[in-house]
Amino acid sequence: MLHSRSNRLAPRRVPRLAAVAFLALCTVALASLIEMTMEDFHLSGTQVGEVSPRVIKTSDACIECHGPSSRRTHIEGEDATWSWQGSLMSHAARDPLFFAQLTTANQDVGNVGYYCLRCHAPMSFVSGHANDPSGRSLNDYDFDGVSCHFCHSMVDPDYKDGISPPEDRAILDGLVSVPEFYANAMFVLDPQGRRRGPREDAQPMHEFLPSPFHRSSNFCGTCHDVGNVAVSRQPDGSYRYNTIDEPTPDEDPWAQFPLERTFTEWKLSEFADGGVNMQGRFGGPGATVIETCQDCHMPRYPGRASRFGPWRTDVAQHHFAGSATWVLDIIAIYYRNDPIVNKQALAEAKSRSISMLQRAATLQVAREGDGLGVRVINETGHKLPTGHIEGRRVFLNVQFFNAAGRLIHEYGHYDPLTAHLDEASTRVYEMRVGLSAEAARITGLPPGVTTHMALADTIEFDNRIPPRGFTNARFEEGGAPVVGAAYADGQHWDDVSFPIPPKAAGAKVTLYYQTVTRHYIDALREGNHTDHWGDTLYELWKQTGKGPPIEMAVETVRF
Repeated sequence: MLHSRSNRLAPRRVPRLAAVAFLALCTVALASLIEMTMEDFHLSGTQVGEVSPRVIKTSDACIECHGPSSRRTHIEGEDATWSWQGSLMSHAARDPLFFAQLTTANQDVGNVGYYCLRCHAPMSFVSGHANDPSGRSLNDYDFDGVSCHFCHSMVDPDYKDGISPPEDRAILDGLVSVPEFYANAMFVLDPQGRRRGPREDAQPMHEFLPSPFHRSSNFCGTCHDVGNVAVSRQPDGSYRYNTIDEPTPDEDPWAQFPLERTFTEWKLSEFADGGVNMQGRFGGPGATVIETCQDCHMPRYPGRASRFGPWRTDVAQHHFAGSATWVLDIIAIYYRNDPIVNKQALAEAKSRSISMLQRAATLQVAREGDGLGVRVINETGHKLPTGHIEGRRVFLNVQFFNAAGRLIHEYGHYDPLTAHLDEASTRVYEMRVGLSAEAARITGLPPGVTTHMALADTIEFDNRIPPRGFTNARFEEGGAPVVGAAYADGQHWDDVSFPIPPKAAGAKVTLYYQTVTRHYIDALREGNHTDHWGDTLYELWKQTGKGPPIEMAVETVRF
């Protein structure tokens, strides 16, 4: 049973059954701005060393049955491992952007990398390499990312009699502390590595347990609600750094400074409250009502879940398409000589991600007196844009043409040579975090908007468009408030008016998405004084057209 306040599980602490040695501290080469310990980032769930690497296999163990092999060529729609190989799930532990962010985070906060690796390299919690917060100890096992066996051995920490696999009771009883929230990568793994999936009638050639958890959005919430566990919310709504060398006083992500609230945004939306009829926009052939994360990001198509399995009409595809098309580009370049990285699968995944972006919003454009009215409608189950708070943005470009079709005025001009956007003339949807006066005093950094995400303790701005079912009070409570803008309860769109210049005969309006800004790339490069990742990311950025914006929607109008 979920707690009414947020995604809290039924409170259930398990007493310590045996003396468990905590994680050894890793020596860092350079002192961090704030020296914290592993204890500051200790969370409930499976701990390093509690599950053996001999139990959790890498993805090559799954390919024979769930992907192309020497006896069968790739068949789009049926090969789960092929689709996964192109996704950011597969490459979460290879992502150059992540490593650049990891370096600067570790420079700011000692040992924070241990926390970052929970989501991006969860296999490192099995191998033990998460004990090195720098990420330099990661090996091929860890680079398997958010892997097949890892996900399919996850246990729902909220045990439900008659629903959860009976074997899960003993697993949860064996933990020192059972997670009370689906958040912060507080995962629980089956120590025997028994694979789980949503089908009751599945008959694989390995041990298998039916798991309703794998159809639930709660499963996705494990990694897609992230708070800074070292920065806690105060009674007045502000945030403050915790006492060093102590675990977070509250594992509820709503009690922590928000780093990502995608699961909360969905949970407080109309999608989570019975679903929304999206009339086939998402979900695969014949899909109408969209309710869970999987409905959009794992659309169902006819096919076989394995090459030995029966033909089904609703096989969930392991696409995990999102918005980070540019990250797939830099992965393809950086690992171009690595045979493990499937370049064709990456290209297909990029196409799916672009398609997802093009379905994420609708534009409505009309003349309103002397102005051009533009409405941007959020069609997703979370904010637009959502996810990791740094770098990403959505913005409007408006071009006016005369009767001869010549461009006479432009709002939101983007220069691809300099990667500069004329932000002052248009609407940009984004979140910016900052340092309070107190945080600035402690860190010695300037107050206000910052790129030091691991140190941030204030939301300086957040005008991202809410999803259907939005209410100001609930989103404020969930740590996902609107800041510096205004949306009425229930509003899942934004209206903007652009003055129409003289002699304009028509206009073209384009909505763009961009994964990283030049400002953010420069900050990661200039702020890195530890390793090569800042420079490497910068070179990859230049080689890929400087992170060009992706066209989401276009509308034209004549006057």
